Amino acid sequence: MNYNILTTGESLKKTYDALATKGYKVELVKTGFDALSKIKEIIPEGATIMNGSSTTLSQIGFVDVLKNKEHKWNNLHDKVLNEADPDLQAELRKQVVHSEYYLGSVHALTEDGDMLIASNSGSQLPSIVYTSTHLVFVVGTQKIVPNLEEAFNRLEQYVVPLEDKRALEAYGVNTQVNKILLIKGENPHMGRTIHIILVEEILGF
Repeated sequence: MNYNILTTGESLKKTYDALATKGYKVELVKTGFDALSKIKEIIPEGATIMNGSSTTLSQIGFVDVLKNKEHKWNNLHDKVLNEADPDLQAELRKQVVHSEYYLGSVHALTEDGDMLIASNSGSQLPSIVYTSTHLVFVVGTQKIVPNLEEAFNRLEQYVVPLEDKRALEAYGVNTQVNKILLIKGENPHMGRTIHIILVEEILGF
């Protein structure tokens, strides 16, 4: 299966409907620029935000917005990156999981609305699983697969080799898939809001 072809038509509609049925706030946009505009609409001024390492967020210009401080949010990621002491930085990473908004992407999304996210350190997972009140996932529709079997295949056969290459270039070390999160739904009593921005453009791995 080719894991880098945009999903359209009935498969895309099925995925959209499945996500909406799970109670997620789903948006379908054409481009990464449109996705960035949606993010700016979603997150209110003054909100605390955190994001994980994400090729998708870089490609749509979100990381540049943060670097250039072209926003009015309270960016907790800045506090982590600006701390030179490794021990203090590690402690900050534990504290910022309480951001109001967490932004990222997923590695695979099934037509039934299940999401697969892999991690090396697991530092982003507390925010995604529980601590952040609002999640915003930006997902290129090439990440849509028919079922969970293909979701794991996409991760292992397609995503990991590309992420390994990126990690070697960026950090000089290989990646490791130490933790894998499967999101099948959200308990409505938790009061959390999950925004899924589906983009009809190839973004990320």
